[in-house]
Amino acid sequence: MADFPIQSPDIIYLTEGGQETEIMYRHGHELTEFAMYPLLDNPLAMADLKAMYCRVLDVAAANGFVSMISGLDYRASPDWGYKLGYSRSALADAVMQSIEFLLDVAKPYQTVGHKVLIGGMLGPRGDAYSLNRTITANESEDYHSFQLEVLKRANVDFVSAMTFNSVPEALGVSRASFRAGLPLSMGFMLDSNHRLKSGTSLREAIETVDSEAGNARPDFYGINCSHPLEFEPAFEPGEWIFRLRSLRPNASAKEKMDLCQLGHLEEGDPLDLGQRMGALAQRFPHIDIFGGCCGTWDKHLDEIARNVRHATR
Repeated sequence: MADFPIQSPDIIYLTEGGQETEIMYRHGHELTEFAMYPLLDNPLAMADLKAMYCRVLDVAAANGFVSMISGLDYRASPDWGYKLGYSRSALADAVMQSIEFLLDVAKPYQTVGHKVLIGGMLGPRGDAYSLNRTITANESEDYHSFQLEVLKRANVDFVSAMTFNSVPEALGVSRASFRAGLPLSMGFMLDSNHRLKSGTSLREAIETVDSEAGNARPDFYGINCSHPLEFEPAFEPGEWIFRLRSLRPNASAKEKMDLCQLGHLEEGDPLDLGQRMGALAQRFPHIDIFGGCCGTWDKHLDEIARNVRHATR
């Protein structure tokens, strides 16, 4: 099984930001069911996406970060594919094309010595912003295995599971990813109560998945689709915090569902967000993967990268 690179004091990683909100509200492309991969058939949208990702890679290179890019396959699991009219074969093709697109974008940067890691992105089976029907760990393992097996064939460097709020579903993904031999970042989403939507604390979620997954536990954990005002109060003391390695905040602390339905880009205060992330990098020096989520792209990522780099010198 491949492992994600071990932590090094000399290496910090930068991911993309909130690609869905950026492509919808800044570039005007509609996303049915919030899915990115149908844009693969839209040359104009793909040109906009390529320019978007290049700006992220430019920010990472300018600030001396290793890049981690992913993001077209968040909705590429069977239930979402079915809603969009994709057979399993067509969905697998879309995942492969998504990874090929990222490889193509990264190629010029790799040749000039800037390291770029290419990843797949898993979303939950249901709606991340509400409580869905109960899903067991076994059901989750079976369900998410489809996309993970395709990503294994695509030879990705890592998989990011994003916006999860169900501990059993996270456990199933961990087991499926381990079986596929893929490094996994398990990303939880916190609300204004500083907890998962299911009511579980971040500490409880991480400790439970680690305990029940055993050898199949995620390589590390992350937080995404939450503003620092939502997730920083969840940072209780304890050894569990060292399993948290990735922070991908929203630009705004507004209600998450609203951010996807406002009809415009809610970019918050990029300067403030960068300063908050720099302060967190200084407070928790073991956290080495930074990026963004809803409302963020290169403007926010540049502020985050500059503040984090300053804090870790």
